Amino acid sequence: MARSRNPTADGLHQTTFFELQTQRVLSVAQAPNPVMPAAKLFGVVLALMGIGMVIQASHAASTTNSFAEWFDLIKEHLIFRMGGIAALIGAYRIGPRGVRRYLPVLMVLVTIALMLVYTDTFGAKLNGANRWVKLLPGLTFQPSELARIVLVLWIADRCVRLGDQLLDFRTGLLPMLLVVGGFFGLVAAETDLGGSLLLFICALATMWVGGGKVAHLAISVISVGGGAIVLGATMIPYIRGRVDMFRGGVINEQVESSMHAIQYGGLDGMGIGQGHVRTSGIPYLNSDYVFSQIGEELGLFGTSLVILLLISFLWFSLRLVLSIRNRFEALVAFGLLMSVSVQAMIHVQVNAGLAPPKGMTLPFISDGGTSLIVSSIAVGLALGASRQLSSSNNSHPTEA
Repeated sequence: MARSRNPTADGLHQTTFFELQTQRVLSVAQAPNPVMPAAKLFGVVLALMGIGMVIQASHAASTTNSFAEWFDLIKEHLIFRMGGIAALIGAYRIGPRGVRRYLPVLMVLVTIALMLVYTDTFGAKLNGANRWVKLLPGLTFQPSELARIVLVLWIADRCVRLGDQLLDFRTGLLPMLLVVGGFFGLVAAETDLGGSLLLFICALATMWVGGGKVAHLAISVISVGGGAIVLGATMIPYIRGRVDMFRGGVINEQVESSMHAIQYGGLDGMGIGQGHVRTSGIPYLNSDYVFSQIGEELGLFGTSLVILLLISFLWFSLRLVLSIRNRFEALVAFGLLMSVSVQAMIHVQVNAGLAPPKGMTLPFISDGGTSLIVSSIAVGLALGASRQLSSSNNSHPTEA
């Protein structure tokens, strides 16, 4: 193992095997400019949307009673996907820098939206959860999804503005952690512990990359994140029930069927629109358990293709973030792309039985307009950093 200089302790730092491998990966991932990884990342998103359209069309075939009804549902899915592409391109054109000046207003609006879910006038309750706000009759959106984007943008801005002051816990990290804790509490009370933990993870990861001390953030993870998991698993019935399902103490037909669907698919699947689970009317097979539907219909080939695309998404995201020289833009790209990646990882793990059941969509593939649009905005803003930097690289100084 190599030794490198370290200004702390005795002046020497023992470089671990993990650090050496991380350095090698980062050196390979370095890109001369952000344009190429951004273009490839855009291509991966389009591929995932295409697969999602096929799977949603297949699911609609067994949930509708006539061709006209099926066609209307397909048009709705197509409109949402076209809206997702439009949102991605619009966010790309605006970029993180274009949103930065409006962050105080956006933080206030998102906070109000998170509170509106609890009102009778604007809130839309489903399955005992207060997660949606009514926009129009039949049209709702989930503000916690949008809150994750705005919070990452705000944290990136604060990290850049604070600079070295971020190392001081009381004046640097603590105010940000209080804001994150407020958002966490509002989302967790909906009840959505999984969504609140995802928001919490993305927020703390952005603060860590932005310069926050590991010790300070670790205390927050243990006290808030760990405390929420323990409290939820012991005191909240629906969370305790899902933990029991994961441990095998309680049998749930939906969870069992989702895992069986992947097994039934075998190598090449049972075919589009086919399968025992596929035609049995299992709820949320096109959203929270869409990976299982892919496994049953397309088999190992289909699931491997999706996982390969998700790995490609991670790789090109890393290359994009490392190629951005502006600190604010890089932090935003990291936080937003991480939020999409972690959400996809949780979805796959739940469907494969590797994590407790959690209603979380697979980005760009699952049914759900809010998830699709918000994921598109997140990726679009990250890609917008490449557009702004490539066009102004020689005319504007890089932010320290």
